[in-house]
Amino acid sequence: MLAKKNLVQQQLKNMPNEILKTIRTRRSVNQNSFTNEPISKEDLLSVLEAANAAPTHKRTQPWRFVVFQNDGLNRLGNELSRIYKAITPSEKYNAITEENMGKKATMSTVAIAIIVNYSGDVPEWEELAATACSVQNIWLAAHAIGLGGYWASPGLINHLGPFLSLEDNQKCIGIFYMGHHNSEVRDPVRSPIEEKVRWEG
Repeated sequence: MLAKKNLVQQQLKNMPNEILKTIRTRRSVNQNSFTNEPISKEDLLSVLEAANAAPTHKRTQPWRFVVFQNDGLNRLGNELSRIYKAITPSEKYNAITEENMGKKATMSTVAIAIIVNYSGDVPEWEELAATACSVQNIWLAAHAIGLGGYWASPGLINHLGPFLSLEDNQKCIGIFYMGHHNSEVRDPVRSPIEEKVRWEG
């Protein structure tokens, strides 16, 4: 019992450094670096549980997700291609772009539609922010267990409502594409924090 308690205390002691390391090393990883290795149900649930731990005003928990795997990725890809063709003016239409819209889904192991469920109990921006926090948790959790991904927000998502069976108070704000990957570790491209902070007092 004492050994287990000491182990937990040691894990808690090490946790801040691990969290900071994960935050600082997380990067966007796109489909070109994805492998064919499947994502286990256990890992996927871990990522979604992390999303569910995001902060939320009045506990409205506005994040909702639709997870696409296997044949679901084909259906999503077909729908994105269909929407692109349907809404793009003929003078701007490009067949390669239509094909690529579908490929983004089918080249991923998992695609997660990100949805805000507006409750009306708090300002909409707060529930949008809370949902964005849940997506950051997805990103960090995925990175921590060796998965890569990125949040895509093409204009096509504004037309996904019927496909996703969204309710009137719900809005899709993006798709998180995810998979195992073979990309190299990259340094962050960020200007110094000193340029973004003003100290008072």
